[in-house]
Amino acid sequence: MVVSLGDLRRLLAAGVPAGRGDEDSVRRQWWAALATVQADLLGAFPPQPGVWLAAPLPALYEPALLEWLDGWVWTPAEVGNLMPPGLPLLPGMAPLPAAHGTPPRGTAGRPGGFQRLSLREEDGTDPLLVLITPVLQVALALDGPPQERRLVVRFDAPVLSAALELLDRRLAHDDPAAGLGLRRRLQLLGPLNNDPDLGTRFWPLLAQRLAAMAPSVTLQPLVHGEKRSEGGDAVSSELALLEALTHEVRTPLATIRTLIRSLLRRTDLPSVVRQRLEQIDGECSEQIDRFGLIFLAAELQRQPGSGQPLSDSELARTDLSRLLVQLEELWQRQLGRRDLRLVLEIAPDLPPVMSDPSRLETMLGGLMDRFSRSLPSGSEVRLRLLPAGSRLKLQLSSDDPESREADGLAAAVPMPVGPVLSWNPETGSLQLSRQATQRLFHRLGGRLTERGGSNLTVFFPAAERGG
Repeated sequence: MVVSLGDLRRLLAAGVPAGRGDEDSVRRQWWAALATVQADLLGAFPPQPGVWLAAPLPALYEPALLEWLDGWVWTPAEVGNLMPPGLPLLPGMAPLPAAHGTPPRGTAGRPGGFQRLSLREEDGTDPLLVLITPVLQVALALDGPPQERRLVVRFDAPVLSAALELLDRRLAHDDPAAGLGLRRRLQLLGPLNNDPDLGTRFWPLLAQRLAAMAPSVTLQPLVHGEKRSEGGDAVSSELALLEALTHEVRTPLATIRTLIRSLLRRTDLPSVVRQRLEQIDGECSEQIDRFGLIFLAAELQRQPGSGQPLSDSELARTDLSRLLVQLEELWQRQLGRRDLRLVLEIAPDLPPVMSDPSRLETMLGGLMDRFSRSLPSGSEVRLRLLPAGSRLKLQLSSDDPESREADGLAAAVPMPVGPVLSWNPETGSLQLSRQATQRLFHRLGGRLTERGGSNLTVFFPAAERGG
C-alpha cells in the first residue's frame, strides 16, 4: 500500500489539540513559521548540511541554506505540464532533475538542489515540510477541516523518526533511487542534536513575526469554502497551482521586507543607504500586494457563485475621497520610481460609497499598478473622482495613448495566460486580466469598464445621505 502524505500529516497531528483557525490565519502562521525556522533557528548556526522534504511546492527559500541541503518536493502534476522541463521552481536554483531515476546532486557529492516528484490525489494539497540537519530537526504542516485549521510543529525525535520512516517508504515506491539517496544523506549527517528548549523558543519568535507582519502580507481571500465548481478540472488545477505559487512568492518578499524595516529603525544609517532600503521596501510591498491580488482573483474564480457582490451586511459606508487622499503620497512614490506623474482630482462634497473598506484599498492599489505598468517613462496618470447620478465615478486616464495614436502606433493587446492573468508583450509583465479585475471590483460593489487601455473607470454605488 502506498503511503500518502495525508498519512504523514495525521502522524504529525496526533496528540495536537484541535485547531480553531480559518484558512487565512493558518496561512499567516505558516509563512511566519517558515521565516522563524530559516532565519531565527537555522540562521543562528553556520551553514549545515541536511535534507528536506516538502509539498506541494518548495517551502524553503533562503539561498544560503538551500546550497547546503538536499531536497525532495512533491508537486502537482500540473507543474510539469505548465513549466518547461528542467526549469527550476525557485529563482537562482539549479535545473530540476528528472521526475524519476535521478537522485539529487547531494546524493553523489556536494549538497544542494532538490528533486521533484508527483503528488497523488490522496496526498492533499496542504503545505508540509520535514527538515533534518545536525542542529535542527523539525516538521511543519497545516491540518484540519475548515474553521478548525491548525499549524502543526513537531520537534520531538520519536515523531520525526516515524515521519522519516513513512517518507522513506513513499520515496521507495515513487523512486527507489531517491529513497536510497535520502537514507545515504541521513547517514552522512552523523549524530543529531535538538535543543530541548526549541519549543519554548520557537513559539515566542513566531508570535513576534506574526505581530510584525504588515496588513498586505495577511491579505485574506474575499470568499471562503471548500466547494469547487463541477467540471473544468484542468482549470481548477491551474488555479490551485497559481494560488500556491503566489503564497510561495510572497513568503520570501515578506521576510525581506521585515528585515529591511528592522534596519530602517537604526539611526546611524547614511542617507544614501536609507534611501536604497526604502526603495527596496517599496518594491517588496508592491509585489506582495500584486501577488496577493492574483491569489484573490484565482480563489474567487474557483468559487461557484462567488461572482455576486457581497451582501448589504458585508458592505459598509466608505469615504472614497478620503481614502484616495491617503493613498496619494504612496502612489506618487510608486509611480515616481518609473518616472510617472500622478494628478489627483476629487470633486467637492462627495457622498461615501458602499463597499468593503478592508479590501478596497488593496484593490485600488492593484488597479493603479495594472493601469500604469505599461505606460512609458514621462507619462502622466490622471485620477478623477466625480459624481455620476446615484453613483460615484472613479476614472484613470493617461496622456500617453493619445500621443501614440497621433504617431500612428497601436497599443499592444495583452495576451491571456490562463483564466485570471494576461501578458503584456510591450513590458513583458504579467497582470490581472480585464475579466479578473472586473470580477474583483464587482465583488466589492463596483463596476469596472475599460476602453482600449487608455481609460479605466469604476462606478461605485453612493451611500444614502445620513444613512
